[in-house]
Amino acid sequence: MTTDYQTLSEKSKQYLWNPFTQMKGYHEDQPLIIESAEGVKLRDVTGREYYDGVSSVWLNVHGHRVPELDEAIKEQLGKIAHSTLLGMANVPAIELAEQIIRVAPQGLQKVFYSDSGATSVEIAIKMAFQYWQHKGKPEKQSFVTMNNAYHGDTIGAVSVGAIDIYHKAYSKLLFRSYRVDYPYCYRCPVSQEPSSCGFACLEQVESLLTEKAGEIAAFIIEPVVQGASGIITMPSGFLKELRKLCTEHDVLMICDEVATGFGRTGAMFACDHDGVTPDLMCVAKGLTGGYLPVAATLATDEVYNAFLGSYEEKKTFFHGHSYTGNQLGCAVALANLKLFHDRGLVADVADKSGHVAERLEAFSSLKSVGDIRQRGFMIGIELVKDKATKEEYDWQEKIGLLVSRRACELGMILRPLGNVVVFMPPLGSTVAELDEMIDILYKAIEDITEKGVKTRGEGLPHGL
Repeated sequence: MTTDYQTLSEKSKQYLWNPFTQMKGYHEDQPLIIESAEGVKLRDVTGREYYDGVSSVWLNVHGHRVPELDEAIKEQLGKIAHSTLLGMANVPAIELAEQIIRVAPQGLQKVFYSDSGATSVEIAIKMAFQYWQHKGKPEKQSFVTMNNAYHGDTIGAVSVGAIDIYHKAYSKLLFRSYRVDYPYCYRCPVSQEPSSCGFACLEQVESLLTEKAGEIAAFIIEPVVQGASGIITMPSGFLKELRKLCTEHDVLMICDEVATGFGRTGAMFACDHDGVTPDLMCVAKGLTGGYLPVAATLATDEVYNAFLGSYEEKKTFFHGHSYTGNQLGCAVALANLKLFHDRGLVADVADKSGHVAERLEAFSSLKSVGDIRQRGFMIGIELVKDKATKEEYDWQEKIGLLVSRRACELGMILRPLGNVVVFMPPLGSTVAELDEMIDILYKAIEDITEKGVKTRGEGLPHGL
Protein backbone atom coordinates (compact mmCIF):
# COMPACT_ATOMS: atom_id res chain seq x y z
CA MET A 1 0.00 0.00 0.00
CA THR A 2 1.42 3.36 -1.05
CA THR A 3 1.99 6.14 1.46
CA ASP A 4 3.37 8.59 -1.11
CA TYR A 5 1.49 11.84 -0.57
CA GLN A 6 1.19 12.92 -4.19
CA THR A 7 -0.03 9.52 -5.37
CA LEU A 8 -2.62 9.33 -2.60
CA SER A 9 -3.74 12.90 -3.22
CA GLU A 10 -4.36 12.15 -6.90
CA LYS A 11 -6.30 8.99 -6.03
CA SER A 12 -8.32 10.95 -3.49
CA LYS A 13 -9.28 13.49 -6.15
CA GLN A 14 -10.22 10.73 -8.57
CA TYR A 15 -12.25 8.45 -6.29
CA LEU A 16 -13.19 9.95 -2.91
CA TRP A 17 -16.20 12.14 -1.98
CA ASN A 18 -15.78 13.50 1.54
CA PRO A 19 -18.66 14.27 3.95
CA PHE A 20 -19.54 17.89 4.79
CA THR A 21 -16.79 19.04 2.40
CA GLN A 22 -16.96 21.31 -0.64
CA MET A 23 -14.91 19.16 -2.99
CA LYS A 24 -13.98 21.99 -5.35
CA GLY A 25 -11.96 23.78 -2.69
CA TYR A 26 -10.74 20.48 -1.30
CA HIS A 27 -9.20 19.53 -4.63
CA GLU A 28 -7.72 22.98 -5.23
CA ASP A 29 -5.68 22.58 -2.06
CA GLN A 30 -3.55 19.59 -1.17
CA PRO A 31 -5.50 18.25 1.81
CA LEU A 32 -4.38 16.48 4.92
CA ILE A 33 -4.11 12.67 4.64
CA ILE A 34 -3.83 10.75 7.91
CA GLU A 35 -1.82 7.53 7.99
CA SER A 36 -1.52 6.57 11.67
CA ALA A 37 -1.95 7.74 15.25
CA GLU A 38 -0.78 7.15 18.78
CA GLY A 39 -2.18 8.51 22.02
CA VAL A 40 -3.83 11.88 21.42
CA LYS A 41 -1.87 12.59 18.24
CA LEU A 42 -2.55 11.88 14.57
CA ARG A 43 0.20 11.40 12.00
CA ASP A 44 -0.09 12.24 8.29
CA VAL A 45 1.57 10.47 5.39
CA THR A 46 4.51 12.87 5.48
CA GLY A 47 5.23 11.91 9.09
CA ARG A 48 4.03 15.16 10.66
CA GLU A 49 2.06 14.86 13.94
CA TYR A 50 -0.99 16.79 15.13
CA TYR A 51 -2.98 16.84 18.35
CA ASP A 52 -6.45 15.40 17.80
CA GLY A 53 -8.22 18.53 19.05
CA VAL A 54 -11.74 17.40 18.17
CA SER A 55 -11.40 13.73 19.16
CA SER A 56 -11.81 12.65 15.52
CA VAL A 57 -15.20 14.41 15.41
CA TRP A 58 -16.12 14.11 19.07
CA LEU A 59 -15.81 10.36 19.54
CA ASN A 60 -12.31 9.43 20.66
CA VAL A 61 -12.10 8.73 24.40
CA HIS A 62 -8.79 7.28 25.60
CA GLY A 63 -6.67 8.20 22.60
CA HIS A 64 -5.54 6.09 19.64
CA ARG A 65 -3.93 2.66 19.68
CA VAL A 66 -5.05 1.88 23.23
CA PRO A 67 -3.64 -1.59 24.08
CA GLU A 68 -6.73 -2.74 25.99
CA LEU A 69 -9.06 -1.78 23.16
CA ASP A 70 -6.79 -3.20 20.47
CA GLU A 71 -6.59 -6.50 22.35
CA ALA A 72 -10.36 -6.71 22.81
CA ILE A 73 -10.86 -6.62 19.04
CA LYS A 74 -8.09 -9.15 18.40
CA GLU A 75 -9.52 -11.52 20.99
CA GLN A 76 -13.00 -11.26 19.51
CA LEU A 77 -11.62 -11.86 16.00
CA GLY A 78 -10.38 -15.22 17.28
CA LYS A 79 -14.02 -16.16 17.96
CA ILE A 80 -16.29 -14.51 15.40
CA ALA A 81 -16.46 -11.14 13.65
CA HIS A 82 -20.21 -10.90 13.08
CA SER A 83 -23.49 -12.77 13.13
CA THR A 84 -26.99 -11.37 12.84
CA LEU A 85 -29.01 -10.21 15.81
CA LEU A 86 -32.30 -10.74 13.96
CA GLY A 87 -34.14 -13.40 15.95
CA MET A 88 -31.02 -14.50 17.84
CA ALA A 89 -28.29 -13.01 20.03
CA ASN A 90 -24.55 -13.03 20.65
CA VAL A 91 -22.39 -12.95 23.76
CA PRO A 92 -20.80 -9.46 23.60
CA ALA A 93 -24.08 -7.81 22.53
CA ILE A 94 -25.83 -9.22 25.62
CA GLU A 95 -22.98 -8.34 27.97
CA LEU A 96 -22.66 -4.83 26.57
CA ALA A 97 -26.39 -4.18 26.89
CA GLU A 98 -26.13 -5.06 30.58
CA GLN A 99 -23.19 -2.70 31.12
CA ILE A 100 -24.85 0.17 29.26
CA ILE A 101 -27.97 -0.12 31.40
CA ARG A 102 -25.82 -0.18 34.55
CA VAL A 103 -24.36 3.24 33.75
CA ALA A 104 -27.43 4.78 32.07
CA PRO A 105 -29.95 7.04 33.84
CA GLN A 106 -32.12 4.96 36.17
CA GLY A 107 -35.26 3.68 34.49
CA LEU A 108 -33.83 2.96 31.06
CA GLN A 109 -33.95 -0.82 30.72
CA LYS A 110 -33.64 -1.96 27.12
CA VAL A 111 -30.95 -1.54 24.45
CA PHE A 112 -31.62 -1.57 20.70
CA TYR A 113 -28.39 -1.53 18.65
CA SER A 114 -27.57 0.24 15.40
CA ASP A 115 -24.44 1.66 13.79
CA SER A 116 -24.43 5.48 13.99
CA GLY A 117 -25.87 8.38 15.91
CA ALA A 118 -28.28 9.21 13.11
CA THR A 119 -29.68 5.69 13.01
CA SER A 120 -30.09 5.64 16.79
CA VAL A 121 -32.20 8.80 16.45
CA GLU A 122 -34.14 7.35 13.52
CA ILE A 123 -34.97 4.36 15.69
CA ALA A 124 -36.10 6.54 18.60
CA ILE A 125 -38.41 8.50 16.30
CA LYS A 126 -39.98 5.31 14.93
CA MET A 127 -40.32 3.81 18.41
CA ALA A 128 -42.07 6.93 19.70
CA PHE A 129 -44.38 7.06 16.69
CA GLN A 130 -45.32 3.39 16.92
CA TYR A 131 -45.61 3.46 20.72
CA TRP A 132 -48.65 5.73 20.55
CA GLN A 133 -50.29 3.52 17.95
CA HIS A 134 -49.98 0.58 20.32
CA LYS A 135 -51.31 2.73 23.18
CA GLY A 136 -54.47 3.55 21.24
CA LYS A 137 -53.53 7.15 20.44
CA PRO A 138 -52.56 7.06 16.76
CA GLU A 139 -53.25 10.80 16.44
CA LYS A 140 -50.01 11.50 18.36
CA GLN A 141 -47.76 11.73 15.32
CA SER A 142 -45.89 15.04 15.54
CA PHE A 143 -42.50 15.85 17.04
CA VAL A 144 -41.07 18.90 18.75
CA THR A 145 -37.47 19.91 18.19
CA MET A 146 -35.39 22.96 19.10
CA ASN A 147 -34.07 25.68 16.82
CA ASN A 148 -30.58 24.92 15.51
CA ALA A 149 -30.89 21.26 16.52
CA TYR A 150 -28.83 18.61 14.77
CA HIS A 151 -29.69 14.94 15.18
CA GLY A 152 -28.01 13.30 12.18
CA ASP A 153 -28.48 12.95 8.44
CA THR A 154 -31.06 10.21 7.85
CA ILE A 155 -34.45 11.50 6.71
CA GLY A 156 -36.15 11.09 10.08
CA ALA A 157 -33.20 12.65 11.90
CA VAL A 158 -33.13 15.57 9.46
CA SER A 159 -36.90 16.03 9.95
CA VAL A 160 -36.25 16.83 13.60
CA GLY A 161 -33.17 18.89 12.75
CA ALA A 162 -33.28 22.66 12.50
CA ILE A 163 -30.06 23.97 10.96
CA ASP A 164 -31.08 25.34 7.58
CA ILE A 165 -27.67 25.16 5.93
CA TYR A 166 -27.65 21.40 6.54
CA HIS A 167 -31.33 20.62 6.15
CA LYS A 168 -33.08 23.11 3.84
CA ALA A 169 -32.14 21.31 0.62
CA TYR A 170 -34.13 18.26 1.73
CA SER A 171 -37.22 20.09 3.01
CA LYS A 172 -39.62 18.42 0.56
CA LEU A 173 -38.52 14.99 1.76
CA LEU A 174 -39.21 15.67 5.44
CA PHE A 175 -42.12 15.36 7.84
CA ARG A 176 -43.11 18.51 9.73
CA SER A 177 -41.86 19.17 13.26
CA TYR A 178 -42.66 21.98 15.67
CA ARG A 179 -39.71 24.17 16.67
CA VAL A 180 -39.04 25.96 19.94
CA ASP A 181 -36.01 27.93 21.08
CA TYR A 182 -32.96 26.36 22.70
CA PRO A 183 -31.64 28.44 25.63
CA TYR A 184 -28.85 30.23 23.73
CA CYS A 185 -28.02 32.66 26.52
CA TYR A 186 -25.29 34.61 24.68
CA ARG A 187 -27.81 35.51 21.98
CA CYS A 188 -31.02 35.09 23.99
CA PRO A 189 -33.94 34.30 21.64
CA VAL A 190 -36.40 36.05 23.99
CA SER A 191 -34.14 39.03 24.84
CA GLN A 192 -33.69 38.25 28.53
CA GLU A 193 -30.72 38.29 30.89
CA PRO A 194 -29.62 34.78 31.98
CA SER A 195 -29.31 35.81 35.63
CA SER A 196 -32.96 36.81 35.88
CA CYS A 197 -34.88 35.18 33.03
CA GLY A 198 -36.26 32.26 35.03
CA PHE A 199 -36.12 30.02 31.93
CA ALA A 200 -38.38 32.38 29.99
CA CYS A 201 -37.83 30.33 26.82
CA LEU A 202 -39.67 27.43 28.50
CA GLU A 203 -42.89 29.43 28.24
CA GLN A 204 -43.16 28.73 24.52
CA VAL A 205 -42.59 25.02 25.20
CA GLU A 206 -45.37 25.00 27.78
CA SER A 207 -47.67 26.92 25.47
CA LEU A 208 -47.05 24.54 22.58
CA LEU A 209 -47.55 21.42 24.68
CA THR A 210 -50.71 22.82 26.25
CA GLU A 211 -52.18 23.42 22.82
CA LYS A 212 -50.82 20.50 20.81
CA ALA A 213 -50.02 17.64 23.23
CA GLY A 214 -52.86 15.59 21.82
CA GLU A 215 -51.00 15.30 18.51
CA ILE A 216 -47.38 15.30 19.74
CA ALA A 217 -45.60 11.97 20.07
CA ALA A 218 -42.26 13.15 21.45
CA PHE A 219 -39.97 16.04 22.24
CA ILE A 220 -36.36 15.52 21.11
CA ILE A 221 -33.47 17.44 22.61
CA GLU A 222 -29.69 17.55 22.84
CA PRO A 223 -29.33 17.71 26.63
CA VAL A 224 -27.04 20.27 28.28
CA VAL A 225 -25.04 21.01 25.08
CA GLN A 226 -26.42 21.60 21.61
CA GLY A 227 -23.49 20.46 19.50
CA ALA A 228 -23.52 21.27 15.79
CA SER A 229 -25.19 24.66 16.35
CA GLY A 230 -21.97 25.88 17.97
CA ILE A 231 -21.65 24.19 21.39
CA ILE A 232 -24.62 26.04 22.90
CA THR A 233 -24.74 25.27 26.61
CA MET A 234 -27.97 24.88 28.57
CA PRO A 235 -28.37 26.49 32.01
CA SER A 236 -28.51 24.14 34.98
CA GLY A 237 -32.02 22.97 35.78
CA PHE A 238 -33.50 23.65 32.33
CA LEU A 239 -33.54 20.00 31.33
CA LYS A 240 -35.32 18.99 34.55
CA GLU A 241 -38.08 21.53 33.90
CA LEU A 242 -38.43 20.29 30.35
CA ARG A 243 -38.77 16.72 31.64
CA LYS A 244 -41.58 17.86 33.94
CA LEU A 245 -43.45 19.51 31.07
CA CYS A 246 -43.19 16.38 28.90
CA THR A 247 -44.49 14.22 31.74
CA GLU A 248 -47.35 16.60 32.57
CA HIS A 249 -48.52 16.69 28.95
CA ASP A 250 -48.06 12.97 28.20
CA VAL A 251 -45.33 13.53 25.59
CA LEU A 252 -42.34 11.20 25.31
CA MET A 253 -38.91 12.71 25.85
CA ILE A 254 -36.05 11.68 23.54
CA CYS A 255 -32.57 12.72 24.63
CA ASP A 256 -29.93 12.66 21.92
CA GLU A 257 -26.73 11.86 23.85
CA VAL A 258 -24.75 10.90 20.76
CA ALA A 259 -22.27 13.75 21.32
CA THR A 260 -22.76 14.38 25.04
CA GLY A 261 -22.72 10.81 26.30
CA PHE A 262 -19.91 8.76 27.84
CA GLY A 263 -18.16 11.36 29.96
CA ARG A 264 -17.89 14.16 27.44
CA THR A 265 -19.65 16.75 29.66
CA GLY A 266 -18.03 15.64 32.92
CA ALA A 267 -20.84 13.21 33.76
CA MET A 268 -21.40 9.77 32.24
CA PHE A 269 -24.43 11.21 30.45
CA ALA A 270 -25.52 14.83 30.17
CA CYS A 271 -28.92 13.86 31.61
CA ASP A 272 -27.15 13.04 34.87
CA HIS A 273 -26.40 16.74 35.49
CA ASP A 274 -30.11 17.37 36.11
CA GLY A 275 -30.98 13.88 37.32
CA VAL A 276 -33.27 13.29 34.34
CA THR A 277 -34.37 10.00 32.79
CA PRO A 278 -35.79 10.33 29.27
CA ASP A 279 -38.19 7.80 27.76
CA LEU A 280 -35.73 7.14 24.93
CA MET A 281 -32.02 7.95 24.78
CA CYS A 282 -29.69 7.81 21.79
CA VAL A 283 -25.98 7.01 22.21
CA ALA A 284 -23.05 6.43 19.85
CA LYS A 285 -19.65 8.16 19.33
CA GLY A 286 -17.86 7.46 22.64
CA LEU A 287 -19.53 4.08 23.14
CA THR A 288 -16.66 2.15 21.56
CA GLY A 289 -13.95 4.60 22.61
CA GLY A 290 -13.91 5.90 19.05
CA TYR A 291 -12.92 2.56 17.52
CA LEU A 292 -15.90 1.07 15.68
CA PRO A 293 -19.37 2.27 14.56
CA VAL A 294 -21.78 1.03 17.22
CA ALA A 295 -24.80 2.99 18.42
CA ALA A 296 -27.77 2.22 20.62
CA THR A 297 -31.25 3.48 21.44
CA LEU A 298 -32.17 2.97 25.09
CA ALA A 299 -35.80 2.63 26.14
CA THR A 300 -37.82 2.36 29.32
CA ASP A 301 -39.84 -0.77 30.00
CA GLU A 302 -42.96 1.33 29.45
CA VAL A 303 -41.96 1.91 25.84
CA TYR A 304 -40.63 -1.62 25.33
CA ASN A 305 -43.74 -3.31 26.77
CA ALA A 306 -46.00 -1.49 24.32
CA PHE A 307 -44.42 -3.56 21.54
CA LEU A 308 -45.12 -6.93 23.18
CA GLY A 309 -47.93 -9.06 21.83
CA SER A 310 -48.81 -12.22 19.99
CA TYR A 311 -47.39 -12.94 16.56
CA GLU A 312 -50.77 -12.19 15.03
CA GLU A 313 -50.97 -8.71 16.60
CA LYS A 314 -48.02 -7.47 14.49
CA LYS A 315 -46.72 -5.26 17.28
CA THR A 316 -43.11 -6.11 16.42
CA PHE A 317 -40.74 -3.21 15.97
CA PHE A 318 -40.04 -3.72 12.29
CA HIS A 319 -36.61 -2.17 12.11
CA GLY A 320 -33.06 -3.50 11.95
CA HIS A 321 -29.59 -3.12 10.47
CA SER A 322 -27.32 -5.76 8.99
CA TYR A 323 -24.55 -5.04 11.48
CA THR A 324 -26.81 -4.59 14.52
CA GLY A 325 -25.00 -5.82 17.62
CA ASN A 326 -21.77 -6.51 15.74
CA GLN A 327 -19.49 -8.61 17.94
CA LEU A 328 -16.28 -6.72 17.22
CA GLY A 329 -17.90 -3.40 18.05
CA CYS A 330 -19.60 -4.69 21.18
CA ALA A 331 -16.36 -6.32 22.38
CA VAL A 332 -14.38 -3.09 22.11
CA ALA A 333 -17.26 -1.16 23.72
CA LEU A 334 -17.11 -3.52 26.69
CA ALA A 335 -13.37 -2.93 27.01
CA ASN A 336 -14.00 0.81 26.72
CA LEU A 337 -16.53 0.82 29.58
CA LYS A 338 -14.12 -1.23 31.70
CA LEU A 339 -11.47 1.44 31.16
CA PHE A 340 -13.97 4.11 32.17
CA HIS A 341 -14.42 2.27 35.47
CA ASP A 342 -10.80 1.28 36.07
CA ARG A 343 -9.44 4.76 35.36
CA GLY A 344 -12.23 6.71 37.06
CA LEU A 345 -12.45 8.60 33.81
CA VAL A 346 -15.70 10.52 34.35
CA ALA A 347 -14.47 12.00 37.64
CA ASP A 348 -11.09 12.67 36.01
CA VAL A 349 -12.75 14.63 33.18
CA ALA A 350 -14.81 16.61 35.67
CA ASP A 351 -11.63 17.48 37.57
CA LYS A 352 -9.57 18.40 34.50
CA SER A 353 -12.47 20.48 33.17
CA GLY A 354 -11.83 22.95 35.96
CA HIS A 355 -8.23 23.32 34.86
CA VAL A 356 -9.36 23.81 31.25
CA ALA A 357 -11.85 26.48 32.38
CA GLU A 358 -9.08 28.36 34.19
CA ARG A 359 -6.88 28.27 31.09
CA LEU A 360 -9.73 29.47 28.89
CA GLU A 361 -10.21 32.61 30.98
CA ALA A 362 -7.23 34.18 29.22
CA PHE A 363 -9.05 33.93 25.88
CA SER A 364 -11.46 36.67 27.00
CA SER A 365 -8.66 39.18 26.45
CA LEU A 366 -8.63 38.43 22.72
CA LYS A 367 -10.63 41.10 20.93
CA SER A 368 -12.52 38.63 18.71
CA VAL A 369 -13.63 36.21 21.45
CA GLY A 370 -17.27 36.98 22.20
CA ASP A 371 -18.31 33.95 24.22
CA ILE A 372 -16.59 30.92 25.72
CA ARG A 373 -18.91 27.96 26.29
CA GLN A 374 -17.85 24.82 28.13
CA ARG A 375 -19.32 21.69 29.63
CA GLY A 376 -16.62 19.20 30.53
CA PHE A 377 -14.51 18.57 27.45
CA MET A 378 -17.02 20.21 25.08
CA ILE A 379 -15.76 23.73 24.36
CA GLY A 380 -16.97 26.29 21.84
CA ILE A 381 -15.35 29.71 21.39
CA GLU A 382 -17.57 32.11 19.45
CA LEU A 383 -15.63 34.67 17.44
CA VAL A 384 -17.21 38.07 16.77
CA LYS A 385 -16.29 41.23 14.91
CA ASP A 386 -17.40 43.46 17.78
CA LYS A 387 -17.70 42.35 21.39
CA ALA A 388 -19.94 45.23 22.41
CA THR A 389 -22.56 44.61 19.74
CA LYS A 390 -21.90 40.87 19.27
CA GLU A 391 -21.67 41.54 15.54
CA GLU A 392 -20.98 38.27 13.71
CA TYR A 393 -18.35 37.60 11.11
CA ASP A 394 -19.86 37.13 7.67
CA TRP A 395 -19.97 33.51 6.47
CA GLN A 396 -17.72 34.36 3.50
CA GLU A 397 -14.97 35.51 5.84
CA LYS A 398 -14.51 31.88 6.96
CA ILE A 399 -13.04 33.00 10.25
CA GLY A 400 -13.53 29.68 12.03
CA LEU A 401 -11.98 27.79 9.15
CA LEU A 402 -8.98 30.12 9.02
CA VAL A 403 -8.35 29.69 12.74
CA SER A 404 -8.61 25.91 12.39
CA ARG A 405 -6.18 25.93 9.49
CA ARG A 406 -3.73 28.01 11.48
CA ALA A 407 -4.09 25.54 14.37
CA CYS A 408 -3.22 22.75 11.96
CA GLU A 409 -0.05 24.58 10.94
CA LEU A 410 0.78 24.86 14.63
CA GLY A 411 0.17 21.15 15.22
CA MET A 412 -3.48 20.55 16.13
CA ILE A 413 -6.51 19.39 14.15
CA LEU A 414 -9.70 21.40 14.73
CA ARG A 415 -13.00 21.57 12.87
CA PRO A 416 -15.04 24.76 13.28
CA LEU A 417 -18.79 25.33 13.26
CA GLY A 418 -19.09 28.58 11.33
CA ASN A 419 -17.70 31.32 13.59
CA VAL A 420 -17.38 28.95 16.53
CA VAL A 421 -14.02 27.26 17.07
CA VAL A 422 -14.68 23.86 18.61
CA PHE A 423 -12.17 22.31 21.01
CA MET A 424 -13.05 18.79 22.11
CA PRO A 425 -9.93 16.85 23.16
CA PRO A 426 -9.85 13.11 23.89
CA LEU A 427 -11.06 12.43 27.43
CA GLY A 428 -7.83 10.64 28.29
CA SER A 429 -5.66 13.70 27.58
CA THR A 430 -3.19 14.56 30.33
CA VAL A 431 -3.03 18.03 31.87
CA ALA A 432 0.26 18.64 30.05
CA GLU A 433 -1.31 17.65 26.72
CA LEU A 434 -4.34 19.82 27.38
CA ASP A 435 -2.08 22.77 28.14
CA GLU A 436 -0.17 22.32 24.89
CA MET A 437 -3.41 22.10 22.92
CA ILE A 438 -4.84 25.20 24.62
CA ASP A 439 -1.63 27.11 23.84
CA ILE A 440 -2.03 26.23 20.16
CA LEU A 441 -5.70 27.21 20.23
CA TYR A 442 -4.93 30.61 21.75
CA LYS A 443 -2.13 31.35 19.30
CA ALA A 444 -4.25 30.27 16.31
CA ILE A 445 -7.04 32.68 17.26
CA GLU A 446 -4.58 35.47 18.00
CA ASP A 447 -2.61 34.96 14.78
CA ILE A 448 -5.70 35.08 12.54
CA THR A 449 -7.82 37.73 14.27
CA GLU A 450 -5.16 40.09 15.61
CA LYS A 451 -1.88 39.52 13.80
CA GLY A 452 -3.18 38.92 10.29
CA VAL A 453 -1.15 35.75 9.76
CA LYS A 454 -1.97 34.06 6.44
CA THR A 455 -2.38 30.29 6.21
CA ARG A 456 -0.63 28.54 3.35
CA GLY A 457 -3.62 26.40 2.26
CA GLU A 458 -1.79 23.28 1.18
CA GLY A 459 -1.89 20.18 3.37
CA LEU A 460 -4.64 21.60 5.61
CA PRO A 461 -8.07 20.28 6.57
CA HIS A 462 -11.33 21.61 5.14
CA GLY A 463 -14.38 22.46 7.23
CA LEU A 464 -17.46 24.62 7.64
